[in-house]
Amino acid sequence: MSTTAEAPQAPIQDESDGRISLSDFLRQRAAALREGELGTMPIVIGIIVIAIYFQSRNSNFLTAGNFVNLIAQMAAIMIIGTGIVFVLLLGEIDLSVGYVSGMGGVIAALLLEPGKGIPTSVALALAIGTGIAIGVLQGFFVARVGVPSFVVTLAGLLGWNGVLLQIIGSSGTIVIQNNFINSIANDYMSPALAWIVAIAAVAAFAFQQLATVFRRREAGLPNDPMAFVIARIVILAIAAVAVVVVADSDRGLPYVTLIMLGTYVIWNFVAQRTRFGRHIYAVGGNAEAARRAGISVPWIKIAVFAISGGMAAIGGIVLASRLSSVDTSTGGGTILLYSIAAAVIGGTSLFGGRGTIKSAFLGAIVITMIDNGLGLLNVSAGTKYIVTALVLLAAVTLDSLSRRGRVATGRS
Repeated sequence: MSTTAEAPQAPIQDESDGRISLSDFLRQRAAALREGELGTMPIVIGIIVIAIYFQSRNSNFLTAGNFVNLIAQMAAIMIIGTGIVFVLLLGEIDLSVGYVSGMGGVIAALLLEPGKGIPTSVALALAIGTGIAIGVLQGFFVARVGVPSFVVTLAGLLGWNGVLLQIIGSSGTIVIQNNFINSIANDYMSPALAWIVAIAAVAAFAFQQLATVFRRREAGLPNDPMAFVIARIVILAIAAVAVVVVADSDRGLPYVTLIMLGTYVIWNFVAQRTRFGRHIYAVGGNAEAARRAGISVPWIKIAVFAISGGMAAIGGIVLASRLSSVDTSTGGGTILLYSIAAAVIGGTSLFGGRGTIKSAFLGAIVITMIDNGLGLLNVSAGTKYIVTALVLLAAVTLDSLSRRGRVATGRS
């Protein structure tokens, strides 16, 4: 499943305002699909198929209550997966994010124990800062020392697991009694706040879409047909309304939804609209060419691993919030597998240079739907792993085949 940094534009355009005709746009998109530019189509089809299958097997799958559960369950995977997307864009890997997330959750829990008097904001800053520092350290070994990221982060997976065991010690479990932390994943927005968030999200998306059209028109560049731009806005608006209506018919939207939206908006802006983001894609596409163009490749790599570590720590805090506790198994289990799988299944290429933040969001939906649906069917943990592995293999296979098509046609 492949996503690109920007949708391909048609070569034929109206010279007056840069717009292309609808027929030309559709022909160009059909040609791109034949050449391997699949976009988000496979993942969207996959989500629909998964929903239909599990609903047919268990009528509780598409209920409002389970929908709210899905949002809370996917939050940590999506947040950690966002950091993974940046690492994969460079053609690197971070196998330590599971236990780095555990470090974030455990440090926050320890600092917020009753009687220590540490403000919540300070504890959260230190927990997230720990994740960033770990990312910088591991990025240094990758970028400056030249150790392969697989080896560095595999060592991190083992090492940070050991550190967690040393920190928690014989206590075994630390119960989180901080109301703010516990409310992140376990409390819900009021209907009024949920509608405000939905309207703001749609308005921001509409502004971004129309601003892009205006900028490209001013620069004399081709634009997608306005009908498609409006259709995207309308589809998002319908989806936002549906999400709020369904969630409010049960408990409401979890507060962690705000963190997911913030994660998506901020990092999508960084990746698509900043020089730093363009440098990441450049290094991932061809590190040597990027270096000759004056980009500091080592610092880009260190910064990307810092992002991965920071997002892992935030995800760890969300996981700790869901359980209202941390223990010696925090950061273990499936969180590493699911976070990496989400980024890849969502469309980020393992070959580097291709993918968007949307990958983590879409991939997290798929992974969570599979995990939740199989749970409703009471299948074994082994079956969950097998199914997830097959979906991951299918995604990577599709990415490899589409990449071969792009190379054959000179698009990559």
